[in-house]
Amino acid sequence: MKRIVLLRHGESTWNKENRFTGWTDVDLSEKGIEEALKAGEVLKKENFVFNKAYTSYLKRAVKTLNCVLDKLDQDWIPVEKSWRLNEKHYGSLQGLNKSETAEKYGEEQVLIWRRSYDIAPAPLAEDDPRNPRFDIRYKEVPDRELPRTESLKQTIERIMPYWEKVIFPNLKTADDLLVVAHGNSLRGIIKHLKNISDDEIVKLNLPTAVPYVFEFDDNYNLVKDYFLGDADEIKKKMNAVANQGKK
Repeated sequence: MKRIVLLRHGESTWNKENRFTGWTDVDLSEKGIEEALKAGEVLKKENFVFNKAYTSYLKRAVKTLNCVLDKLDQDWIPVEKSWRLNEKHYGSLQGLNKSETAEKYGEEQVLIWRRSYDIAPAPLAEDDPRNPRFDIRYKEVPDRELPRTESLKQTIERIMPYWEKVIFPNLKTADDLLVVAHGNSLRGIIKHLKNISDDEIVKLNLPTAVPYVFEFDDNYNLVKDYFLGDADEIKKKMNAVANQGKK
C-alpha cells in the first residue's frame, strides 16, 4: 500500500480576518500554528513515515509543513517547494474582506469568484506592486506563466503538470508522500484523483490542517480516501470554510 497525504495549511492571519488571500504571502495565526502542530501529532499517532514532502512558495504552507515535520521528528526528509502548488490567484480581490465583498456584490457573486470552475476575478494591473512579476521568488518563472488572476480551471492547469510529472511518479520509490498546500490547489488534485465533475467540485470545502489520506494499490490505483481526526470537528471546520463568503 502506498499513500499520499494532502494537507491544507493551518489558519492564516487573513483566514482569521476572512480576507481573500491568494498569492499574498501572509503568516499563520497562533491558531494556525496550533492546528499545524496538532496535524503532526495526528500523523505521528498513525505512524506515518514520509519519504518526501512538497509545498508551495507561500509561508503559511511552508510553516505548516515545518510544524508537522517537527512533531513527527522527520525534519530531515527531502522537501521540494514549487510555485505551482501556490493557492489560486484571486487577482484584484486579494486583501478584501469576504463578508464585506458579499455585502457589496452579493453572496452569489462572491461564491462564483470563490468556487466557480471557470470564472476568474478581475486581474491585477500590470503595474500593481502585488503583481507576481515583481516578486523575486518568481524570477525564474516565465512571465507568461505567472497569473494576474485565476479561475479554478486555470489553477488546476497550473498544478497538474507538476502533480503528474513530479509528485505522483515518486510513489514508485516511496511509500508515503506529504503535500502541504492550499484550499484551491489541493481541490484541483482531489478533483483529478476522485474524478469529481466541474459542478461538484464547487461544493468541496477543505478544512485547515486536517490530514486527507489517499491510499493506492501496487498499480497506483486509488483504493480509498479519508480524513484523519474527529469527524464532528472536521465537519464543523468544513462548514466554517463554506460560510466565509456570506454576509
